[in-house]
Amino acid sequence: MGARGPGAKPTTKKQARKRGRPKKLPWQKAGLTRAERVIAFIESLKLTAGRHAGKPFLLRPWQRADIEAIYKTDQDGHRIVRQALQTLGRKNGKTALVSGLALAHLCGPEAEPRGEVYSAASDRDQAARVFREMEATILEDEDLASRCNIQRFAKKIEVTDGPGAGSTYVALSSDARKAHGLSPSFAICDEVAQWQNRELYDNLTTGMGARDEPLTVVISTQSGDPNSLMSELVAYGRAVVDGTIEDPKFFASIYVVPDDADPWDESLWHLANPALGDFRSLEDMRDLAAKAKRIPAREAVFRNLYLNQSIATGARFIHAADWRALSEPVDRSALHQRPCWGGLDLSSTTDLTSFSLFFPEDGGALLNWSWLPAHEIAERELQDRVPYRQWAEAGLLELTPGRAINKRHVAIRLAELAAEFDIQSIGYDRWRIKDMTVILDEEGITLPLEDFGMGYKDQGPAVDAFETRVLDGPLAHGGNPLLQWAISNAVVVIDPSGARKLDKSRAVARIDPVVAAVIAVGLHARTPKSEESDWSDFIVTA
Repeated sequence: MGARGPGAKPTTKKQARKRGRPKKLPWQKAGLTRAERVIAFIESLKLTAGRHAGKPFLLRPWQRADIEAIYKTDQDGHRIVRQALQTLGRKNGKTALVSGLALAHLCGPEAEPRGEVYSAASDRDQAARVFREMEATILEDEDLASRCNIQRFAKKIEVTDGPGAGSTYVALSSDARKAHGLSPSFAICDEVAQWQNRELYDNLTTGMGARDEPLTVVISTQSGDPNSLMSELVAYGRAVVDGTIEDPKFFASIYVVPDDADPWDESLWHLANPALGDFRSLEDMRDLAAKAKRIPAREAVFRNLYLNQSIATGARFIHAADWRALSEPVDRSALHQRPCWGGLDLSSTTDLTSFSLFFPEDGGALLNWSWLPAHEIAERELQDRVPYRQWAEAGLLELTPGRAINKRHVAIRLAELAAEFDIQSIGYDRWRIKDMTVILDEEGITLPLEDFGMGYKDQGPAVDAFETRVLDGPLAHGGNPLLQWAISNAVVVIDPSGARKLDKSRAVARIDPVVAAVIAVGLHARTPKSEESDWSDFIVTA
């Protein structure tokens, strides 16, 4: 039955009764609330994997509480919530739960005639996880098996009889084009933290306008990218929970160990893992924590995936908390003609170009200027998932005319900055400086340029100097969001000697402002003290 294809005839009611199908199912009992019907339906299903496979799906109190909140109704019996968010650590039974909810909307108490149910994920394999769970659950239930047509290749389920007759379920990957023209009645957005952009989410949610009571359920661990869709939803959910925003149509259930808590404190792990010690193994958590403590690269993974903290994974350069601690305001006017060192990261024709100035004797002030071509900036925002136009309006980014970076525009801007500040030296990447030096000569601009390699030899000491400034100070970046985004993307690689360098190829997204800042700080660190300016001339005494 499970492999029946399109056009398969539904099982007749007579045949179904012969198979033992009851006339009235547990969730059809009179007097139940809407939430109670959903709970009764899910608890009539059987678990299909793990040590409890074959046993009834017994919802835990925390799962029941979430379902009761999501399916709460108004005085007319209409469900109030239209969007639900649940974020928690890995291995807390989310796939089984959302599969049960999907079945409730496909062929159970929440089903509607010709309903459209979807589960969406970042890739085909992830999307198939919910489908496989639904398929296994259906095959364990004689009633559901008698009236559902499962098409494995297409990852599709059709309801042929009973509640939800004519309804379909389809598993979608992150290809947003597939969501155009759909009219979802229920949609699961799975592991949204891994989605590359928000287009699929927007297409699914905006396609629900033709439904009377649509519902979207987002379920995922948190994202380490503060500009991601998942981070946006979590921030909105927190505001709804604490009452800052009043939105009865949005429900959020956020299970998380606070970012500033001790990640090795077992007594806190349950905050992100409500199933811990139940069907979520405590021993497995202890093993994961022990490995994370021994191998630093695993700490971020453990904290993000299992403590559900908003921490980027990978060999990240600077911890977010350390960087946020350096957000003191920077008074640019007070830096006029003050000595500073610069770093210039020139891009290819269409990428981000960045320039940083570091003022070591002025609280370690760090200023940044960045440039992008204005052409197709809206498309670039979608691609990079950051508000470039908003940053441009705030003066944090300059959009140059045309399809490619206007290096002449950048050269003239550098000349203006050289007139404003006492720039001692500007480090640059030798591989992209030729065109710029030609333009500087044509414009009659003289800058104190100094070759700065991108290999371990030059970057190793610079990375160390920058990290020391972040950890021990002084350094102040003024809370520049573009620079903060770049810091969150930055990844370092290590050579056998232990030297480190920034690696653009492994970065989550663009890191050009960080590269420029590291060059600036590193250039100052390698400047012999005898060559530095006599800063006593700039000291003002009372």
